[in-house]
Amino acid sequence: MGEDNGSDRAVVAGIREAILTGEFVPNQRLVEADLSERFAASRARVRAALLELTNEGLVERVQNRGARVRAVRLEEAIEISEVRMVLEGLCAAKAATRITEAESEELERIGENMREAVASGDVLGYSRLNERLHRRVREISGQHTAATVLERLRAQNVRHQFRLAMHPGRPTVSLPEHLAIIDAIRAHDAEAAEAAARAHLRSVIRTLPEAARRPAEPA
Repeated sequence: MGEDNGSDRAVVAGIREAILTGEFVPNQRLVEADLSERFAASRARVRAALLELTNEGLVERVQNRGARVRAVRLEEAIEISEVRMVLEGLCAAKAATRITEAESEELERIGENMREAVASGDVLGYSRLNERLHRRVREISGQHTAATVLERLRAQNVRHQFRLAMHPGRPTVSLPEHLAIIDAIRAHDAEAAEAAARAHLRSVIRTLPEAARRPAEPA
């Protein structure tokens, strides 16, 4: 049973990764036979994996058409970001009360690396650091329920997040927002940390419509 569960998880993880990296694009059909061959898994396992990813919001079932990668509309992306604003604020506040000295130094290094990435024009490097920072704040917070929800929301919104990351001038705007979050958490100021996280997500919400008008590039 344990081996079967491990195989099931591998199929789910493989399809999820292909969606998150942009290999499988929005509205692309997910053919069970092709996935079965790719992941060396039975059709039943692939079907179970697609059902789990449907529950996560990454895949949708279309009547008489099978499964496809779910495309998230701009309006939904904004709603997702509004929910993130509340939960990211909660995690930042919690992180400020729990952060250790070693974790504080780690966030400081991430902030320095973000500065260097912006100064050198390394947009993809900055995007990776952005994701790392948000993940570490969630982990430091110890708020596992919020972290689980946020990870699922991030996965659903990955294409809009990539457009946002590639939006001209965006790193210059978001850098001080991220540094404000880091500074407040390192100062153990929960109220300021929550306010900084919410301010950052409000900035994301304001920019999403403009970023969505630009053509999407492969992740």
